[in-house]
Amino acid sequence: MKSVEVEEVNTTGRYDKRNKLNDLTGKEWLKLTKSFLMSEKCSADRDAFAHPAPFLIKDVQKMISLFTKKDMTVLDPFMGSGTTAIAAAMMDRKVIGIDLNKSYIDLACKRFEKNKINTGNIHYIHGDSLIETKNITNVDYIITSPPYHNILKNDSKGLRKDTSSKGYRSGSRTGVEYYSDLENDLGNQESYADFLILFQRIMKNCYEKLNNKKYCSIIISDFTVDKKEICVQSDIVKLMQNIGFEFVGTIVLLQDNKPLYPFGYPFAFKINHMHQNIINFRKS
Repeated sequence: MKSVEVEEVNTTGRYDKRNKLNDLTGKEWLKLTKSFLMSEKCSADRDAFAHPAPFLIKDVQKMISLFTKKDMTVLDPFMGSGTTAIAAAMMDRKVIGIDLNKSYIDLACKRFEKNKINTGNIHYIHGDSLIETKNITNVDYIITSPPYHNILKNDSKGLRKDTSSKGYRSGSRTGVEYYSDLENDLGNQESYADFLILFQRIMKNCYEKLNNKKYCSIIISDFTVDKKEICVQSDIVKLMQNIGFEFVGTIVLLQDNKPLYPFGYPFAFKINHMHQNIINFRKS
């Protein structure tokens, strides 16, 4: 029987030289195949909470480490406050980001400077993802957390109390803060159906730019539309399969530090969303 060629890598296990997907040892790879992850904060996340829907550097780094090797290119078509860029740059990956909102790009640049991020491999584009995704070069991995339809404009009045200076949000809702007033903003679509149609068009462009046998991760939770709970994950999987992606599984990102709110008490069950779905796909 032909022997497997491996290389010892310190105390983290053995690296198999046949591994074309990532730079992980077998032990590191196995840990990231679990169907859940615990969300982890770090000090560099703090400024991201000026964005209405941030995600965290260490959470993104786990996914980048699983689906890329050093010097590969990561795409985030809704990059917002720049978390994907920071996570990728810290791991010696190249990154392309796109966002409609110039103020979030400015916020990202401040984060790059504050955290001494080498921006040489970061290409952050101010523009419409539907257009700009047609103009980029091929990429090795896509990870993004798109706007959740128009939920930041709903009657529940936007964000929780702003304690972003402490690195989190909690408390009662204090007013609406949403992405932009632009008609082509994914977060401003009139109906949930319109949201799905536009998101599919953007992701079709991304599919065409993704190299074969590479992966895409969509970070999104279920949410309510017209006060009715929607299984958003199911709709995302269907539209991505219609594009041509293969669904390869969902990782639940647990966020147990979120506060609980008695939305339906004492009359009806209304769920508190304490996790995000990291929905993973592969381009065959």
